[in-house]
Amino acid sequence: MGKHYLGLISGTSIDGVDAVIVELDARARRLVAARTTPYPVELGKRVHALIDAPSATLPEIGALDVALGRFFGACALALLRESGLDAQAIEAIGHHGQTIYHEPRGAEPFSMQLGDANVVAATTGIVTIADFRRRDMAEGGQGAPLVPAFHEWMFRAAGETRVVVNIGGIANVTVLQPERATVGFDTGPGNTLLDAWILRCRSVRFDRDGLWAASGTVDADLLQELLREPYFALRAPKSTGRELFNRVWLERRLGNAGTRRPEDVQATLAELTATTIAAALAELSDYRLIVCGGGAYNSDLLARLSRLSGRVAESTAAHGIAPDWVEAAAFAWLARARLQAIAGNVPSVTGARQTAVLGGVYYGAKPEISSQQSESSRGRTESQTA
Repeated sequence: MGKHYLGLISGTSIDGVDAVIVELDARARRLVAARTTPYPVELGKRVHALIDAPSATLPEIGALDVALGRFFGACALALLRESGLDAQAIEAIGHHGQTIYHEPRGAEPFSMQLGDANVVAATTGIVTIADFRRRDMAEGGQGAPLVPAFHEWMFRAAGETRVVVNIGGIANVTVLQPERATVGFDTGPGNTLLDAWILRCRSVRFDRDGLWAASGTVDADLLQELLREPYFALRAPKSTGRELFNRVWLERRLGNAGTRRPEDVQATLAELTATTIAAALAELSDYRLIVCGGGAYNSDLLARLSRLSGRVAESTAAHGIAPDWVEAAAFAWLARARLQAIAGNVPSVTGARQTAVLGGVYYGAKPEISSQQSESSRGRTESQTA
């Protein structure tokens, strides 16, 4: 029987915290419990404000780090209550946090996630593994995407090429080919521009099932303008985030949006997501297309992707785990890898010089002290007293 691990993540869609408990051993996995907790309104506003306009005072950043740590910890406890499991049943929490800024190509590359792991560990009493990205970056990697290591473990099949497409706020692909190194990278926007545009035009958070996009017509000229973004021409390894693909990026390229029907812009943004994903797979001739993330529930987006790729898009649900929970499960798996000193990065994906064990360990309840340590401590105390 496997051991239980808990995964926590708020992704680039910034809609809330996904939390899962998975049972893992060397070859098997089972989803035990899962839930998404939306951000409280005021906390969500603070997160969006910092990401949309990345400028803040040190006190603001420090306070938000603690506030997010409390929220992530509360999400973990809520999932434990729902599952009926005690904290003692969980080996470790894999805590990704909330990415605030990701800059892998600067002179001093970095990736910043908030949600203080000390607070999570103290709140839950469970060993918490966090800060997964920076060790890969210290080894010369992009620090992202990290989920391909889990995709490789979960979805690789002998004798068949499989492509796992994660469509969150940002989209990324993992290419799993028999007897070849795993390849993966961020293709560009997933849902982030779609969400930004429908929020601006209709004051709703997302385009449910892509119905609004499906009602519009792709603007070929606008699509070509959007595709001129230099990121799309970069060779892998590459990764990106809302630092680039955000409301400001979109508005600069829209120009006078008043001359276009809003639903046509939405259709064009959906086509942009599907086009850039399909372009990343253009050199593959025969593969199975497996989709996860929120985009897996967008029928319009999946239809565009299937048309452009020539492949029927399958849900990860048909392969053992629902699309909503793949990323959180990946960080539960990375927590297990950290405790077992197993490398969590894939250099052929991130560009790191070598594999590395990822994440820092933050103890929850007071670690047990062995009898030998106790005797040693007692001896020092008695000597000091004498």
